[in-house]
Order: sequence, then structure tokens, then C-alpha cells
Amino acid sequence: MSEEIHDRQPEEVLDEETFRELLENRHYRALRERLVALDPSDIADLLASAPADKEVITFRLLPKDLAVDVFDEMDGALQDRLLEAFSDQAARNLLEAMPPDDRAELLDEVPAKVARRLLQILSPDQRRLTMRLLGYEEGTAGREMTPLFVDLHGDMTASQALQRVRRLAINRETVYECYVMDRRRHLIGTVSLKDLVIAAPDARVSDIMTPEPPFVYTHTDREEAARELREHELLAIPVVDAERRLVGIITYDDVVDIVEQEATEDIYRFGAVPGTERGYFASRILNVVPRRGVWLLLLIAINMVTARIIAEQEELLDVVWVLALFIPLLIDTGGNIGSQSATVVIRGLATGEVKPRRALAVVLREARIGAILGVALGAVALGMAYFLGRDLRVSIVVSTTLVGISIMATLVGGALPFLLRLLKRDPALASAPFITSIMDIFGVALYFWIAHMIVGL
Repeated sequence: MSEEIHDRQPEEVLDEETFRELLENRHYRALRERLVALDPSDIADLLASAPADKEVITFRLLPKDLAVDVFDEMDGALQDRLLEAFSDQAARNLLEAMPPDDRAELLDEVPAKVARRLLQILSPDQRRLTMRLLGYEEGTAGREMTPLFVDLHGDMTASQALQRVRRLAINRETVYECYVMDRRRHLIGTVSLKDLVIAAPDARVSDIMTPEPPFVYTHTDREEAARELREHELLAIPVVDAERRLVGIITYDDVVDIVEQEATEDIYRFGAVPGTERGYFASRILNVVPRRGVWLLLLIAINMVTARIIAEQEELLDVVWVLALFIPLLIDTGGNIGSQSATVVIRGLATGEVKPRRALAVVLREARIGAILGVALGAVALGMAYFLGRDLRVSIVVSTTLVGISIMATLVGGALPFLLRLLKRDPALASAPFITSIMDIFGVALYFWIAHMIVGL
């Protein structure tokens, strides 16, 4: 974005009402002056509120550099509408001004028909660059990287390296860290712009670089790549192919997007809700309902087992009907405790604080927590159950079952994410509804088994 745009300050906040008024009255010059003083995210929000027939007009009021930043802030549906409305040349100019990794992500999300058209209008070099990124598997470092970085050779002098930085800087995402390669493009080190500036002009890059820097492979999961960058506190992390040839970098701002996307996916999965990267309002209701319905039908099928177990206890419930009062309490408690354990374990795995190699220690720790919770809850339930049912046997059944359910729930909630990780599945698939359904079956079965043991039927 140009310095002119940054330096300008709005005379007053451009609210949605004023924006619409200027637009409807065709005061385009005044509107442009007010828009260029705003942040790209604020402009994107205003554009989302514009009438459909005014979206393209409003977007074209923006200077080119600002338009690219605003376009990147828009939701997917608005991006699609603008691209379909643009002429081929306008769409090409916009796409080629975007960073290659952002462009690949956009083309991966738009409808196939639109993606084919956009690929065809790109220049041959940009098309090859984009297709190379799209060729990597979704969710990997290769898909998220940008191939635009400053590459240097170890036998360059600091003066030659700075000349190359100046020549490449105009279309590189970052120049603060440069990547040193040998003649076969193998990554051998990194050197900061600061080190190049303060080094003697005739100093060799190989003498001032940091050798053997951390890196990730193109097939590395993007979440793991983000974690590596954060742990090493880098501005960007190099991405190499199977032969350790440098092919791209993942920058810090890319990591912010990755972390947000992964967190969103985990939240959706943990709630047994299929998420969408195209946004909440961009998803059609008729497409959302079937995806959610599949999970709910599966959970209904699982819970039919619980209903079957209860139905088989007709004789026991006829004699000690008060047992039925505590079934909701027991199954809800099991589901809640299991979800709590799964939540902390999944979060620990996501941040790297919990390592898979310590799975046994984590599960045993959760089991100890479950045992303490069970004893405490069982003691409370003993008095409450006796107060409601006036039957000491039922009170003992309820409190004993709570102890068993609490321990089992923490075992399931703590172990299931590790099991999914071992099976190379997202640990967030250990969703709260899924754990609740498992604990419903176990809790009811344990409840009636203990009831038979104590009541004697």
C-alpha cells in the first residue's frame, strides 16, 4: 500500500449510512477520498453492505495497491461476484498483483468454472507458478508457501548480495531474511538483511550466514510448519522438496492465517459441525443441512444402543422406578467430563505443549483427575439421591456409578485424541457429541449393572 494512503487521515468515520448515501447520489470523488483513508478490512466491510449492482463500481474507485489489499479481506462470495463481473484484463491485473500463495488459495476455493477461466487469463509464467502451488496436497506447507523469496549464493560478497536484494525486493514478500543455496539449490543457510548491511562489502555470504537453518518439507502438514516457525521465532520458514532443494517460504503473516483456519476447523469438528472456509453466510442452507445431518443421523444410531439397554431393564425399573430419575444426570455428567478432557488434550496437541510420546502420562493424569472428580461428585450425589428417592440402595448405586463414569470419561476423552493422531486423523474428530454418545452407552450399562449387583434383581 502506498505511503500516500497511510498518511491520509479521514475527516470523520465513514459509516455505512454515509457510504450508501454517497454511493446512491453518485458522489464518487468524495467517496473515493473517504475510502482511501480507511483500513482495507473496514473497506471490505463497507463493500459487503453495498447493493449488488454497485459492488463493482465501488471497488473500481480504489487505487490498485489498495484494491488488492481490500480484495484479500473480502469474504469468498463477494470475491466470486467481483471476479465474474470483471473483464479478463481487470481480473488478470488483480490476480497477478496478489501473492502467489494467496492466489492459489483463492483459485482452490472458487467454483471450478470460475477457476478455469481465471487460470486461462493469467500470463504463462504466473499460470505455471500457480499450477505448481495447486499441485501440492491441500493442507501442506507446499500449498501455503510463496515461491517469491530472496535467494543468494554462498560465494557472493555482501555487496553483490545487497545488489540482488535491491533488484528482487519489488516483488518479494519479505527481504529481511535471505536464503543461501548452493549451485544445486540446496538450502545451506540464511542471512538477515541487517547482517548484509553491516558486513564488510567484500565479506563472503557463506562467512556471515547462519548455517543449517530450520526448515520444513513441502509435504509437511501446514499446522506443523506454523508450529516450527513459532517455536524458532522466525520471520519465515524455508520449505524444501524431498531432495532438500529450496522451493519456497512460509511467512509469519501466513502462519497467522493458518492458525486461525486450523482453530476454526478444530472448533467445527469438535462440535461435530462440518466447517467451511468460504464463510458462514457464503454457505447455502441446502448444502449445510445434509452435512450436519449425516453426523446427527450417526449419533442417533449410536444412541439407539442406549435406548435398547434401558428398554431391557423394564423389570428392574418396575420394581425400583426411582432409578429412572437419575439416568439423565449420569449420562450428562459422563459426556461433560469426557468433553472437558478431550478439549484440554486436543488444545495441548495443537499448541505442541502435549507431545504424542507422552500419551500414557497424559491419559493417566486425566484418569486421576476423573477419580477425584468422581469421588467428589459421588459424595454430593449420595445425599441428593437419598433426599429425592428415600432409598439408600439407589443412593449408593448413583454415587458409585458416578465414580466409574468420571474415571471412564476422562480415559476416553484423554485417549481418543491420541488414538486419532496415531491413525493420522485430526484429533478434533474426538467431538463432544461423539464422546457424549460413547459415555451414554457406557454410563447406562454401568448404572444398571451396579443396580443389579446392589438391588439384587
